[in-house]
Amino acid sequence: QVQLVESGGGLVQTGGSLRLSCAPSGPTFSSYAMGWFRQAPGKEREFVGRMRWSDSSTYYADSVKGRFTISRDNAKKTVYLQMNSLKPEDTAVYYCAASDVRGATVIRNFHGWGQGTQVTVSS
Repeated sequence: QVQLVESGGGLVQTGGSLRLSCAPSGPTFSSYAMGWFRQAPGKEREFVGRMRWSDSSTYYADSVKGRFTISRDNAKKTVYLQMNSLKPEDTAVYYCAASDVRGATVIRNFHGWGQGTQVTVSS
């Protein structure tokens, strides 16, 4: 099973922006959609958003809607998470994963989890 690799995390001030990247570590693979999740210290991993490969349609959690945007680069087989207007509560380890399930938002419907990338938003 192909693993995904996240990158682009870092430390940013409130109101700032970051762009995370997600790419397969090995040979490319196909899936129905790509998703982003995050996990803050002491909290469960939560759904952030997903993009369907067929038409690039996206779906976001209410907590990030209007601030975060998922996009992709087909040539690089890479998916991005553009995060704007960051808040301290966005601080978490961010993960990407693939899904073969239509409308997936829960962890069990995703696979290929990477190690994550840390995003810290200072107040």
